[in-house]
Amino acid sequence: MRNKRDFDSWEYPDIVDGVLTKYNWIVQNVDGLKLGKQTDIGAFTYINAKYGVIIEEYVQIGSHCSLYSVSTIDNTKARVHLKRNCKIGSHSTILPGVTIGENSIIGANSLVLHDIPDNVVAFGSPARVIKGIDES
Repeated sequence: MRNKRDFDSWEYPDIVDGVLTKYNWIVQNVDGLKLGKQTDIGAFTYINAKYGVIIEEYVQIGSHCSLYSVSTIDNTKARVHLKRNCKIGSHSTILPGVTIGENSIIGANSLVLHDIPDNVVAFGSPARVIKGIDES
C-alpha cells in the first residue's frame, strides 16, 4: 500500500457538477459520486456518475481517464466501483457496471469492459488480467 504520509495534507475537493475541480478533473451528476479519502485523480479525467460511481480510499486515477456509469451508445446504465488502493493508468476508460478489485492495477490506455478481480495487473483494449500481484 502507498505511504499514507503522502496524503497527510489531503482535503476533500470542492466538486461542482459539470465544473472542473482545482485539480482539473470534472464530474457530471455529482450526486451519484462517492469519493473516498486520500484519492488521487489526474487532470482532465471525466467522471459520469449518473448511475453511481464509488471510488474508495487510496485510489489513484491517472490523467485523461473516463469513468462512465451510463453509455449512450448501447444504453447501458450501471454503477462503477473502484475498490481500495486500485490504480488506473492514464488515458484508460471504465465502462458502466465495472468493478476494479482492491489493489489491482489497470495499465495505461486500457478499455475496461468487465470486472477486474482483486490483486491483479490488467491492461489492453479490452483489458485482460495479465498477472497476479504478490502481496508479500
